[in-house]
Order: sequence, then C-alpha cells, then structure tokens
Amino acid sequence: MQIDYVFLTDPSPSQTEGVLRIYRLQGWWGVQTDRDHETAAAIIRGSHCFAVAEAGGRVVGMGRAISDGVSDAYIQDVAVDPAFRGRGVGHRIVADLVHRLRHDGIDWIGLGAEAGTHDFYRRAGFAELPGCIVMLKKP
Repeated sequence: MQIDYVFLTDPSPSQTEGVLRIYRLQGWWGVQTDRDHETAAAIIRGSHCFAVAEAGGRVVGMGRAISDGVSDAYIQDVAVDPAFRGRGVGHRIVADLVHRLRHDGIDWIGLGAEAGTHDFYRRAGFAELPGCIVMLKKP
C-alpha cells in the first residue's frame, strides 16, 4: 500500500479524526469530549508544522514541531499506527519535520524522547544533551 506524506495546515474532518485516532492509540488523549475535533484541529493549525503519513486516505502516522519560527524548535507527538510500524514511516516523518525546520532557518531542534524511543531518535541523528533532564510542570 502506498504511503503519502503531507504537511497539514487546515486539516479536513477525516484528517483530524485520523490524528485523534493516532493520539488515542498512543494513550495520549484523555476522555473523549465534544470538543476533541476542535482541539485537535487547533493543535494542528498552531504547530509550526504538522506532518502526517496517509495510506488509503487514512492517517497512519504523525509528528509535529512547535517553534517561534526563528531560533529553535521542538519535535513532539511522533507516533505511528502499530500496523504500519517497522516500515520507516516514523523515520520519514521525523526527516520531513527536520527538513522543513532547516528550510525555515531553524537549526536548533530538540525533542523529549519517551522511554524506549532513544535508539529510534539516535538513528534519526539526535543525541542526548549532556546535563539536561526533560522536566514538566504538573497541573
């Protein structure tokens, strides 16, 4: 099956639903609400760039970068449908995001790698930042 890679700026309802499906598959999206589609579409539009992989008109992978558009960016939310893992989909999404950021003049590109994903990101050219620990402000 052919896989197409695109950047979303104004997602269709089916693309938004596909992105929500990937978020849910990862366990990153909480209780379903009436505002899910609106929130997901706003996340897509508010990102510096939001890449998806589509197969048969269905979103099977995604990733995004957040940035001020000038100095630095952070890649996050890289995820691939389990049925499509091991085919290079995630690597292509990360490569597309990096290429787009570099094209936009952004050279400092960071990310927070979840447990078990360090080797994936190392193969994509990322390295640990010595002395740094990813931190999160609890709600």
